[in-house]
Amino acid sequence: MAKNSNEQEIKEEMADVELVIGKILRLGVIVSATIMIIGLVLLIVKGNGGYPHNAFPTDFTNIWAGIAQLKPYAIMMLGIFCLILTPVLRVAVSIYSFYREGDHLYVVITTIVLVILGISFVLGIMR
Repeated sequence: MAKNSNEQEIKEEMADVELVIGKILRLGVIVSATIMIIGLVLLIVKGNGGYPHNAFPTDFTNIWAGIAQLKPYAIMMLGIFCLILTPVLRVAVSIYSFYREGDHLYVVITTIVLVILGISFVLGIMR
């Protein structure tokens, strides 16, 4: 009987985790879209992206500096970064979900995916 109760608790927790994952994805898209719209409005108001020759910032230092100066392209790049970060957060939450389910194979696989995403992110910054 105790085992059945524990299984029911895990199923309920997994349902909660799935709801959290859905909320993360929705919130990530909403936040990204809002940031992109703010950047687009600034682009329309200012008439340019804030950088010479329609260049755009490609590293965090330039993006943060551009955001501080309200440069439209920098704000839009932040929106893109948030959109890229959304599924990465989903992968991280999935690791927890698989761990709670006791599915160790998927914990390992999903962790490998998260490590690959992290490595590609670091290599992209170093480029």
